[in-house]
Amino acid sequence: MSATTKQFALHEDWTVVLLAFLIIGISLFLFLPEVPAFKWSGIADLREDVFEFGNLQTLLLQFVYFLSIGTIGAFLIGKPVKSFLVVFPVVYILTLISLIIAGNTFVKGINLEAVIFSLIIGLAIGNFFKLPEWFRTALSTEVFVKIGLVLLGTSVIFSDILKAGSLGLFQALVVVLSVWYFAFWLCRKLKVDDELTMMISSAVSICGVSAAIATSGAIKGDSKKLSYVISMVLVTAIPMMIFMPVIARYFNFPEEVTGAWLGGSIDTSGAVVASGTLVGETALKISTIVKFSQNVLLGLAAFAISLYWIYTQNTSAETADAKPTLGIIWERFPKFVIGFIGASLVFSFLLTPETRDNVKDSLKNIQGLWFALAFTSIGLETNFKDLFSNTSKKPLYAFLIAQLFNIILTLLIAFVLFST
Repeated sequence: MSATTKQFALHEDWTVVLLAFLIIGISLFLFLPEVPAFKWSGIADLREDVFEFGNLQTLLLQFVYFLSIGTIGAFLIGKPVKSFLVVFPVVYILTLISLIIAGNTFVKGINLEAVIFSLIIGLAIGNFFKLPEWFRTALSTEVFVKIGLVLLGTSVIFSDILKAGSLGLFQALVVVLSVWYFAFWLCRKLKVDDELTMMISSAVSICGVSAAIATSGAIKGDSKKLSYVISMVLVTAIPMMIFMPVIARYFNFPEEVTGAWLGGSIDTSGAVVASGTLVGETALKISTIVKFSQNVLLGLAAFAISLYWIYTQNTSAETADAKPTLGIIWERFPKFVIGFIGASLVFSFLLTPETRDNVKDSLKNIQGLWFALAFTSIGLETNFKDLFSNTSKKPLYAFLIAQLFNIILTLLIAFVLFST
């Protein structure tokens, strides 16, 4: 299948914003997709719940829904629609397999998220089978990622943050700024490349996977490097989730301090909830507040990172010795960040709490599936040799040292703010 001549093409980021708000509008006014069941513990549960006829109908309807949105996107950005219609069902089925694996109660218990299985399955298929070039070209990784990011804005509700109190907000701000700068400085010292530096700094300091994805989108980063950072985030979250509550109990940390420590230093929201649950109800509440306070900074961070990247990566021959003009900044600025902030503002100030509660589970499911589809696509278009060809361990060292700094600093701040 050869690519057809592009007679019409809309800017990819504006297409993403349009599609994301189309999804939001459909969810609010026309049709609210059901959330499929993926939870199972044994073969009987798998057969009776996941492969139950009603759930299969929900999955089929979800497939048609996503295929329709994706087809509109392929048309608007000028990609060959026929190729997309062939490739998307393959990506969707592989992604469903990853969601089913992640839905197992044991897998959930060790907090392995669906995106890691999407990446592994995609890498396995992409490396053991020779995929035709038209297939790889038709993969819409960036579109999937950015739609998910704009939809992520619907879960960032400012009123919830304000209700959480000033202590959680203050800790989040101090931790994010301090840890981001330390990680950035450390990566520079270790001569880690610029793209990995930005992704590692954001992932360690803000909210792990989502921050790394948002940063990669803001700087138009290499998806292989993003995969590397995501892998580090997910792998380190597991021992942190298990051992930090053990350490807190051993040293008899107050439960409020423990919650603030967990929420401020563990990079994934799922691991924060799991670790907070191991400690107690108060720790769970405080850890969730602190983590959510960090999440709300994601849009502002992506905005600031975008501006920084445009100014520092200005390599155009004509403007090598001058700062970019406002026109150049606007041209290069990732418009999906505007969509993220816009979605957050709409859900924070224009919708009632009842309306938000009615759509939040469905939108969260849709957002998560776009991310999972993106990582399946990244795996399919990535070669193992490309992913692990960087023999330098410096990015790993930088990530681990920055994470240790994050753990120590957050504990100190938690004691200052939350100990009574």
